[in-house]
Amino acid sequence: MALPAARARGWAAAVKMAQRRRHAEAPRGSPSRAPPGSRAALYVHWPYCEKRCSYCNFNKYIPRGVEEAAMRSCLVTEAQTLLRLSGVQRVESVFFGGGTPSLASPNTVAAVLEAVDQISHLPADSEVTLEANPTSAPGSRLAAFGAAGVNRLSIGLQSLDDTELQLLGRTHSARDALQTLAEARRLFPGRVSVDLMLGLPAQQVGPWLGQLRTLLGCCDDHLSLYQLTLERGTALFTQVQRGALPAPDPELAAEMYQEGRAMLREVGFRQYEVSNFARNGALSTHNWTYWQCGQYLGVGPGAHGRFVPQGAGGHTREARIQTLEPDNWMKEVMLFGHGTRRRVPLGQLELLEEVLAMGLRTDVGITHQACSCYVCPVPGLGVSVFPPKEAPAVRPSTSWDRTSCCKENPIIEIIGLL
Repeated sequence: MALPAARARGWAAAVKMAQRRRHAEAPRGSPSRAPPGSRAALYVHWPYCEKRCSYCNFNKYIPRGVEEAAMRSCLVTEAQTLLRLSGVQRVESVFFGGGTPSLASPNTVAAVLEAVDQISHLPADSEVTLEANPTSAPGSRLAAFGAAGVNRLSIGLQSLDDTELQLLGRTHSARDALQTLAEARRLFPGRVSVDLMLGLPAQQVGPWLGQLRTLLGCCDDHLSLYQLTLERGTALFTQVQRGALPAPDPELAAEMYQEGRAMLREVGFRQYEVSNFARNGALSTHNWTYWQCGQYLGVGPGAHGRFVPQGAGGHTREARIQTLEPDNWMKEVMLFGHGTRRRVPLGQLELLEEVLAMGLRTDVGITHQACSCYVCPVPGLGVSVFPPKEAPAVRPSTSWDRTSCCKENPIIEIIGLL
């Protein structure tokens, strides 16, 4: 599917206008007034990479060549199908992940956004995030993504140490990372997130804190700290298992994490989720939908989604997984309009487990508001989850008072951040 140039320019102009309006009038992260069942987030998976990093077990492929026109057409078709199936009327965020979506052409991004806006409603101020790697995202390319409708970047820096970057199998240097970050901030001011990993083999606390300190001198308003997980089947797992590399020290990793949290708090970052920190209201709208158990549609090979198929007359939230392998996924999309490989209806217990698992990751914990979407009580658990009309009101506040909150709502309201 090719996006008409005039429509693409119109979408980009609307995005730019909305960005100026938002910065001038309202803080980011304000909730939508649309009913929960009529709105959703959309995740789009671009499965291709230049190379496989040594620690990564995501659904990604290193192709000899990519038939991007075919992939673009299938992403558009599946997005349209799932939006119709879900009955979603408003898409509040779109996240292009991977893989390395910054390897896709801006035309592909624009085509997906246009398709979403045609079937549902994609407000011009919706958060549209693109994951980018420094070596695949020079300034001119980032600008082209901005013109296509992207208004937020998530940059996989991972480290500011060249030796560590080589260990991780990254294709960029620390200098590349800092140059890309500076260019991204120029093009997307206040809308750039960066990732930093901790707990690598042989990594020490002091040098890692030095990296974080350097990053704080040039980063934007969102930062994610991720502890390395050695995943079976990855090159790094094999190296550690064979003794070629020392196993990461969990005590040192815990110290890095705690010291990093303290450093970020000192400069005004709010830890709103276990691994995510923001200041100036720059929370990730898209990821917040996950943690608040909102609806999200997964488009692309191996993408996951959770939504109620209202457009097909459904009333039960489903977990959905798309076919993993890109060629097989595209064949299914061309035949059926989507590549959904697995559908799992979620019962009351699974829904409650999701609320607990997601809510405990956040600094607001588990509230009546989050639970009010699910009708219980659940037998044998000693926990009541209220239907929407019976849910107690939760007073809005600018700070979290652990004592008063637990006294007023001792059963449901639980402090988060695990």
